[in-house]
Amino acid sequence: MLLVYDYIPENSHQLISDLIDKENLIVKIVNTRKTKHGDFRKQKNGKFQITINKIDNKYRFLITLIHELAHFKVSSEFKYPTSPHGIEWKNTYKKMMIPFLNSTIFPEKILRPLAKHMINPPATTDSDIDLVLGLHHFDLNNDNKKFLFQIKDNSKFEFNDKRIFIKICKRRKRYICKELKTGKRYLFSPVTRILEK
Repeated sequence: MLLVYDYIPENSHQLISDLIDKENLIVKIVNTRKTKHGDFRKQKNGKFQITINKIDNKYRFLITLIHELAHFKVSSEFKYPTSPHGIEWKNTYKKMMIPFLNSTIFPEKILRPLAKHMINPPATTDSDIDLVLGLHHFDLNNDNKKFLFQIKDNSKFEFNDKRIFIKICKRRKRYICKELKTGKRYLFSPVTRILEK
């Protein structure tokens, strides 16, 4: 459990301790997964487990941890089936996040979009462009990649192990992109990290 505190802002330690101490809960830090930042599940032995990607951005880690702790609280407190990111989770997540929403924990570039994000939190922070951009300022290993929304339509880009795509157009919140090798079309988040070609 002590490892968790190495990955979050120092001023959040006591608040997190208040949430996780004495709980029937295991928090594991795992290698980065491409499809999610963290997850929550009930194990066969009755214990609850949260796994969070090992990431260098302590603010992203903290937000993910609270997101997953809200799942744990909902699972513990509601005896009827709930939607994974339904009203029970949203209200629990908002209530848990309130004590953290201050400038002693989050820098202004994150605090403003995070406060707005928490008005009606979606299933993932990655759907909130302003919050993703705010968090990006504090990624330690920034590379020469861009966000997909930063390149023009009809531009080529590389994604995920040398696959080459062309950005076609925006459809609602996502971009339609075509893989050049197969001709197949895919929907991409505006904040997908890509290499422009």
